[in-house]
Amino acid sequence: MDIINPYGKKTQSVEADFCGRKLRLEVNRVGFRATSSVLVTYGETVVLGSVVVGPEDIERDFFPLSIDYEEKYYAAGKMSSSKFLKREGKPSDNAVLIGRLIDRPIRPLFPKGYRQEVQVVTTVLSMDPSFRPDVVAMIAASSALMLAGVPFDGPIAGLRIGLVDGEYRAFLSPDERAASALDLVVAGKTEGITMVEAGANEVPEDVIIKGLEWGLNAIQPALALQEELRAKVGVTEQPYSLVLPDSSVQVHVDKWLQGKLGAKIRHANTLERDRRLTDLRAEMHEALVSELISDDEIYTAKKEMDDDEKLATKHTIYQTKYRNDCDAAFDLAVNRDVRDGIIKDGIRPDGRKLDEVRPLSSQVGLLPRTHGSSLFTRGVTQAMNIVTLAPLSFAQLVDTMEVTDGVRRYIHHYNAPGYTLGECKRLGTPGRREIGHGYLAERALMPVLPSEEDFPYAIRSVTEIMSQNGSTSMAATCSSCLALMDAGVPLRRPVSGVAMGLMMDGDTPYVLTDLMDAEDFAGDMDFKVTGTTEGITALQMDMKVHGLPISVLSEAIKKAHDGRMFILEHMLSIIDAPRRDLSPYAPRIEKIKINPDKIGTVIGKGGETINQITTETGASVDVAEDGLITVAGDSPEKIQRALDWIKSLVEEPEVGKIYTGTVVTIKDFGAFVNILPGIDGMLHISQITEKHLAKVNDALKLGQTVKVRLESIDEKGRLSLSMRNVEQ
Repeated sequence: MDIINPYGKKTQSVEADFCGRKLRLEVNRVGFRATSSVLVTYGETVVLGSVVVGPEDIERDFFPLSIDYEEKYYAAGKMSSSKFLKREGKPSDNAVLIGRLIDRPIRPLFPKGYRQEVQVVTTVLSMDPSFRPDVVAMIAASSALMLAGVPFDGPIAGLRIGLVDGEYRAFLSPDERAASALDLVVAGKTEGITMVEAGANEVPEDVIIKGLEWGLNAIQPALALQEELRAKVGVTEQPYSLVLPDSSVQVHVDKWLQGKLGAKIRHANTLERDRRLTDLRAEMHEALVSELISDDEIYTAKKEMDDDEKLATKHTIYQTKYRNDCDAAFDLAVNRDVRDGIIKDGIRPDGRKLDEVRPLSSQVGLLPRTHGSSLFTRGVTQAMNIVTLAPLSFAQLVDTMEVTDGVRRYIHHYNAPGYTLGECKRLGTPGRREIGHGYLAERALMPVLPSEEDFPYAIRSVTEIMSQNGSTSMAATCSSCLALMDAGVPLRRPVSGVAMGLMMDGDTPYVLTDLMDAEDFAGDMDFKVTGTTEGITALQMDMKVHGLPISVLSEAIKKAHDGRMFILEHMLSIIDAPRRDLSPYAPRIEKIKINPDKIGTVIGKGGETINQITTETGASVDVAEDGLITVAGDSPEKIQRALDWIKSLVEEPEVGKIYTGTVVTIKDFGAFVNILPGIDGMLHISQITEKHLAKVNDALKLGQTVKVRLESIDEKGRLSLSMRNVEQ
């Protein structure tokens, strides 16, 4: 049924088969006031992608693009588990991460110098629980941008891919995702890939590369469908202008810089190189004041001023009219010089070879009161990590649209204040970058963590960046691995990470190991790879060019292996295995696995039994649904008392074992003795003593403590006891 559209536009849609389901794109049904909006339906998942383009006449020195992903609990038919907040507010970390996932392949497809504000909002209105809605939202964002009339070089589409029985599959169910060794997101255009993100359980490089090929082929129907919608709807291109440096200024700057870059500014110490560039920039500004400002220009400027302002000089006119363009031209010239040095001479800004890692130095155990700590330094980049251990009850409860009562046992947080860049910067809550970097480092270590049964602790790892000059997320990965080993967390294998760069000269790729800031600014792609000696655990690739072929990405991934291994060798020289003993300040935790049917016995009515255990022993007790019980305390004695108590509650009767029990009932034929909580056995009169006994009361009394041996358990579960030949 068509909706009455106030602009007189008819509802239009296109659909196609996409990975086993119908993908439908529809316009003019909702979102009338937005610049463009597209309703995307895939299975029972419905996502609205909307775009609003701001006015052109606002001057900015950056591109104000914002891309947000909105989780709506109603889409999954659930309410938030919070008792105090039922309305969606601050986006969850999950929503922030998906927003970044959509943003990264889209942002580079706008032209440099575009300054109009563009806001993209993807809202999940209905969610099919059999697959994640994130890549559907990515298609919704791209589709809306294709209809907005902005200079967006799309479309793009993406897929989340896993391995099921050795086969690549998209739109995996929750159970399939849990069993898959690979969680790979691929986004791209018709001609190549624009973004990659992956978590993996030590997966070989070749498996990742084949997954990229599979994904690029699989997204083609979604790309073609967006083109079909654009052609069917018809799009009016919006006029725009690009804010670019004055070409005449670039000529002046390039001419002045001749002979002043290259070897003259290269230095192994990045801080010294930055100082040289700062001095060179200041010299350039001073020199260009006279070159760019003529006497006629000063005369004209003074005629336009009030009497109080006629102190105008070449310097003041230069500051207002030319300085920003000169700075931009200077940055462009430096970036060009970095590229030329790498492509023509094979020399990087700090003099390294293309496959060379910056100097490494590390330390563990530097903070005396923490449970584990490390300091990882690579060049000017430096990351300190602190690990804290706690009982499993301290694990974070995850409450999102997609997850019901999820638990996050391992948490990695990343902080990078302004001082790490030498900047005055307001402190505040973590931004999208901090959340994303923390998640990447967390994902890198997840595959090698011990199970809860082997190591019953909640683990928080916090990376405090101390200094930045490229690849802090990989420094966070390495420092967190070192701190975890320092804390005695029994990792299956250590993990290292390296940031790689890429510069394309025509069809020739130049791959850089251990990317630094200057190379990142001048390059065409940056990507991060983490893993063990056995394979990759996490991967993130961001392209600045409009798509790269698989062959180039394959070469880059394979070269990252050597860089990872070099850094791992350094890490193992600092600490070669997890410490055998925990810090004396870490809580002691013991575990016991019981029959899940016995959980009620341990907890007791209304929690009475477990509260009594914790109160009387001083230990804390956590009970999991699978029967894993962890007991934590500040002394071994407290823990042991609680463990003994729990064992007595859940112990199963064992034939041949001697028990100390209590007489609870006396009959003519014998007595019933309680040998375990809730478990009584029958002691026949003939089994009380070797001698003939006329009455049970002659030997036993109610409440009497006796030692008995369990003789047998019949098919109905009845216990037969004996006191004969048992020393009382």
